[in-house]
Amino acid sequence: MDIKERLEKQGSTLFKLRSYFPFLILPILVIALQDSALIEQAFGETVERLFNYFCIAVAFSGLFTRCLTVGYVADNTSGRGTKKQEATTLNTTGMYSIVRHPLYLGNFIVFAGMTLFIKVWWYYVIAFLAFWLYYERIMIAEEGYLRQKFGELFAHWAEKTPAFIPNVKAWETPSQKFSYKMVLRREYSGIFAITTYFTILHVAQEFIATGKMQLQLEWAIFFIIGFVLYITLMILKKTGGTGIYKFTDL
Repeated sequence: MDIKERLEKQGSTLFKLRSYFPFLILPILVIALQDSALIEQAFGETVERLFNYFCIAVAFSGLFTRCLTVGYVADNTSGRGTKKQEATTLNTTGMYSIVRHPLYLGNFIVFAGMTLFIKVWWYYVIAFLAFWLYYERIMIAEEGYLRQKFGELFAHWAEKTPAFIPNVKAWETPSQKFSYKMVLRREYSGIFAITTYFTILHVAQEFIATGKMQLQLEWAIFFIIGFVLYITLMILKKTGGTGIYKFTDL
């Protein structure tokens, strides 16, 4: 087995396990939390709070990237499934016209916001390196699958489209309309994941710094908004919804 085949095989395995990636670096994150008060100690509470807002904004911009991608794609493509690769058509417009892996780009931006929130430089190095080694193999496996299925069509698209750093000048408007219903159906859990992560990490940071479990009002509101949105959209998805919120007419 040559290197390319080995990487594709590893990527196929990691594709099925990609939901568990955060747990891979969880032990390191716990250790890094011990030093997460350095910004507040050096620059004060106001600077730390502004930095926290920045990290949250970065994470949500990653979710926005995913939403912009999913809103234009056809069914049975760009899904969240982990059992196998799936693509009935090759997406080449919208976000896929400026970057070959827009969903993983979105994941990286979300991950970047979450990682920066820890405020420990050596954790940044480890976390970003782990992300790249993990997702690089998944991307190689996905491209191997697409190359085999779509042949010259994939080769032509891959030749002009960067793998991970977007070329915004190459944007091609999709022929189909943006589907907010598709976005809500596929990405509703992302809102809750982000709000939960930041809230838990903030509580952990406060506990390490003060020895007390406390949740300020602004963080409680932040979490509740994420929770309510998640429950509402989950119910709509399971029941099919009604009127403009009907998901089953996609």
